[in-house]
Amino acid sequence: MKQNHAPPAAPRKWRRKKLIYPYLFIAPFYLLFLVFQLYPMIWSLVLSFYKWNGISPQTFVGLKNYQRVLTDQMFWESMTNTLWYLAANLIFILPLSVLLGQLLCTKAVRARKLHKTIQILPYITSTAAAGLIFSMLFDANIGVVNGMLGALGIDALPWLTSVELSKIPVMILSIWRNTPWYMLIVMSAILGVDANLHEAAVMDGANALQRMVRITLPSIRSVLLFSLINLTIDSARIFTEPYILTKGGPGASSLSVVQYLYTTAFDSFQLGYASTIGYMLTLVLLVVSIGYFISLRRQSEE
Repeated sequence: MKQNHAPPAAPRKWRRKKLIYPYLFIAPFYLLFLVFQLYPMIWSLVLSFYKWNGISPQTFVGLKNYQRVLTDQMFWESMTNTLWYLAANLIFILPLSVLLGQLLCTKAVRARKLHKTIQILPYITSTAAAGLIFSMLFDANIGVVNGMLGALGIDALPWLTSVELSKIPVMILSIWRNTPWYMLIVMSAILGVDANLHEAAVMDGANALQRMVRITLPSIRSVLLFSLINLTIDSARIFTEPYILTKGGPGASSLSVVQYLYTTAFDSFQLGYASTIGYMLTLVLLVVSIGYFISLRRQSEE
């Protein structure tokens, strides 16, 4: 009787090569991560305990930089401005993303591909270019916004030079630019919701709003949490919008934390103190993110 013999085992050397190949393919990512992310993170943490202007020898100061940041009025004012930007983004971007994403998933909407293309344009537009356009729109003398207000009988407002109003153009630009990205994320999640659930809800007489509240939103909860965390981090890192529109002024009325970090490092050349500001911001974001996860876990248990 003929017997089937198993093929001979591959040589040990060849098997080792096969195991090495996958690691060679992913090695560039880890190399770039080590050089451009992990090393700068560790170095900036070490630098936060020193006083250094980038040229003269480093001076170890221990926790003095952290003690200084706790009493730095400019830091806390920039942190307050950043919280305003964060609040505006959370209030407007996520609801708009859900509404626009749901709208683009509706079959009744015609030319949906065209609408998607138009709505994604703000996100792929250069922030610097968009900032220059918005600075012209909100110009106190020739701006379109003041022109529209004048047509309604309202006096022109100093949007970019007023302590009370300078944050508003920054908020509008940030919302305009970031909404399309989160709209795409939410829309992809909505498309993954089981269509049978909606069909059953329609047969039970549920309207569009009820289906969104009872089916769509609970089904995409994890994606909304992901968007919430990323939006929080993106909002805390806001830099280009206030830098282009107002330069952080007048005074520090629209200064963000990252912009203050930038000016401290590259205008004042206080590199050690700038690293401390960065890690204070990281600590705040870490606490907020942990709070998000704890809240989600409690809701899941309930």
